[in-house]
Amino acid sequence: MGDDLCVAEVQAWADGLAELHALIGRRFSRSEPRERVMEYVRGLLSAQERKNSWTLSEWAGEATPDGMQRLLSTTDWDPDLVRDDLQRYVVEHLADPGGILVVDETGFLKKGTRSAGVARQYSGTAGRIENSQIGVFLTYTTAGGRTFLDRELYLPKAWTDDRGRCRQAGIGDHIEFATKPELAIRMLRRARGAGVPARWVTGDAVYGQHGGLRAAIEELGLSYVLAVPVSQQVIADGPKLAGEHRAGDLIAALPAQAWRTRSAGSGTKGQRRYHWARIRIHGINYPNSIYYLMARRSLTDPTDLAYYLCHTTKAATLTELAAVAGSRWAIEETFQTAKGETGLDHYQVRAWTGWYRHITLSMLAHAFLTVTRSKKRANDPPTPPTPPATTS
Repeated sequence: MGDDLCVAEVQAWADGLAELHALIGRRFSRSEPRERVMEYVRGLLSAQERKNSWTLSEWAGEATPDGMQRLLSTTDWDPDLVRDDLQRYVVEHLADPGGILVVDETGFLKKGTRSAGVARQYSGTAGRIENSQIGVFLTYTTAGGRTFLDRELYLPKAWTDDRGRCRQAGIGDHIEFATKPELAIRMLRRARGAGVPARWVTGDAVYGQHGGLRAAIEELGLSYVLAVPVSQQVIADGPKLAGEHRAGDLIAALPAQAWRTRSAGSGTKGQRRYHWARIRIHGINYPNSIYYLMARRSLTDPTDLAYYLCHTTKAATLTELAAVAGSRWAIEETFQTAKGETGLDHYQVRAWTGWYRHITLSMLAHAFLTVTRSKKRANDPPTPPTPPATTS
């Protein structure tokens, strides 16, 4: 039985890779890069400790890294078209009408000044200001698993204001400065245009306090649970607390009975339980849509609070809103998995195109792992129930 399972898993892996080959192969006009890109993806899925052009070339049995380096630099293929293929692949295998789109960023620590977008800027990866690149990502959380849908490299104004420096890094003159929330709006629109089914969007306060992003989410027919700072201004709905308030002041004015204990989802130590409270507020489509200011409070430290703006076109329970808020933390695990298992941060390229090519292939490899694991869980036999204890 064990050998049969092993053979079945190997066959499932091979079939999955063949599906990827058929999916993206048409993006390469010649057979050599078509085969090499799959060697690159296989290398990203391998147990290699580092996954860059040098190590992946060696793993593929190539004498030099030239071929892999050409794949990321001069070979004729469009990573945005492969990104589109990735989205179709994810929708085919993981589509969920109640899915959650998560926007977040991660840092890639870099030395020097020549890598596209590199600057001394805050990196959540390091937890401080470091010389780094920042990638803004859109991920998809469903019952079947979590994986990537899209990516954009953030360019600080110091870059977009220096067109000569941009050209040296392969950044076209048409690429202009965009804030991180503006990059998120682009990715959300692409995902919806590609038919990605979802109900919710969530993200941290960098994105939640951006009114344009919130408006765009509503225009796309989605609901949101977005973190905001304590100073966020809101307009309360109702006679007792009507008027404009700071988020922290409005939540502080709520009675003790407004708070409920709910889970933000499971973690490594079990359910992550907090106190939660919410109050109706106004929003751009009020009163045709429902808006809340919601707060999360630690069970052990009442001074540890977080705040969220929520929008929904139909009623949502506090339990549901808390779960959506908690799903944002899962993106950190997704970043860690991609960096550890599919080499998301292992690249050694400086140019704009090279970054997008490596990152897109790493995202595709991560989606493959997510889909493969989802299929395995679906095919695993159910765990037999534990028999009741007997007494003598």
